[in-house]
Amino acid sequence: MNATPLRPVIAIHGGAGTMSRDSAAAAQQAAYHDALRAVLLPPQQLLAAGGSALDAVTLAVELLEDCPLFNAGHGAVFTHDETHELDAAVMDGATLRAGAIACVSRVRRPVRAARAVMEDSDHVLFAGAGAEEFARRQGLEMVEPSYFSTEARREQLKRALGSDRAVLDHDGAALAFRTPAPPLEERGKMGTVGAVAFDAHGNVAAATSTGGMTNKQPGRIGDSPLIGAGTYADNATAAISCTGTGEMFIRLAAAYDICARMRYAGLPLDLAAELVVQEALPAIGGRGGLVAVDRHGNVSMPFNTEGMYRGYARVGEAAHTAIFR
Repeated sequence: MNATPLRPVIAIHGGAGTMSRDSAAAAQQAAYHDALRAVLLPPQQLLAAGGSALDAVTLAVELLEDCPLFNAGHGAVFTHDETHELDAAVMDGATLRAGAIACVSRVRRPVRAARAVMEDSDHVLFAGAGAEEFARRQGLEMVEPSYFSTEARREQLKRALGSDRAVLDHDGAALAFRTPAPPLEERGKMGTVGAVAFDAHGNVAAATSTGGMTNKQPGRIGDSPLIGAGTYADNATAAISCTGTGEMFIRLAAAYDICARMRYAGLPLDLAAELVVQEALPAIGGRGGLVAVDRHGNVSMPFNTEGMYRGYARVGEAAHTAIFR
């Protein structure tokens, strides 16, 4: 009996938050759809050529970090002190190896540094100056902190300072850009980013990168670089990349919780992810969403906010992208 051919797939997110469907012009929505499709194509091609899930998620997140529409890499948000602190993580479901960096401001592509931690060190997580020195020793591209700055993000910080609170990804648009200027217009540049993939060898992987929260206290670290909270991958179950109120994802070990529900309760991916996103997180005030792929190549992309930039591309099929429900 012939086994069913494995169908590799890449899935990505560009952050979840409060976004207004009514105020978003068609052209502005189209710009985000175009950006998501442009990011999906290269890793889809990589997977079609037999490439690994790990290489696919790394490539996808690198492309998202280079796209100023999203809150990772260039276009990252500002801390309360008008600085940038970037975080990233990567995990290989085949080996359970993982790497992460936190609170860096000079590493151009944080996801590459996270992968270097996984492959070229005996550790999982480096932070701050130590993380930047490690990246330098690995020959990764370094930049001045101003490389990440945009005027739109600075304006977003000014609004947030007036409210005296930290602001989640897309919620910052509501502060910085009042109607009739729509939250989804290009200068909003919102979103933590992440990717999960399933390859032709049956392996899964996950990667996440973020610029943090607007007006956060310097030194604050969210769920993105914490293995099990915002990023997790295990060939026995699934690969997960999260976005949202990081503290709540940390308290629930949200990414790992989905895999645990699958492993110990025998739940399918969709149900396990829905229970975490729609019940467990809201129960403690958690908002956001995630993208996930299981060991069979099934994709799930639940969220409990108004919208989440997301998309997936299966080998041999056209890419699918979405913003709202």
